Amino acid sequence: MTQLFIDADACPVKAEAEKVATRHRVKMYVVSNGGLRPSQNPLVDTVIVPDGPDVADMWIAERCGAGDVVVTGDIPLAARCVEAGAQVLKHNGEALTATNIGNVLATRDLMADLRAADPFRQGGGKGFTKADRSRFLDALERALRAAKTTK
Repeated sequence: MTQLFIDADACPVKAEAEKVATRHRVKMYVVSNGGLRPSQNPLVDTVIVPDGPDVADMWIAERCGAGDVVVTGDIPLAARCVEAGAQVLKHNGEALTATNIGNVLATRDLMADLRAADPFRQGGGKGFTKADRSRFLDALERALRAAKTTK
């Protein structure tokens, strides 16, 4: 059965994901190390993991597989989930796949090196827009439909 995993720390689309998961009657796991209000929705499990580096990521990566959908902005976690066979979406609806994850990882590493080389550089990130939210909803809808036919 298809499952939806949300890497919930700093995730701006939890409510939207819950609506889509409910419409598809898909079990959803909202995983973080705390600070979230649990949903009253019986299809949504709030998983609070212990504090520590990448504990939520490990929890998700160990449980996702083919036919599942993962929502994360964490590129190393996305790579592990893609390798496990899950469909992965970023919060803006961008799909991370076996075809593009290598380039995305390389770009992430390059940008980290550039930031480290210039400690005075500030910001650089784009804000989350209504268009991003709309793209995410459309992408999640398509991903869940496809995932349900896989399992």
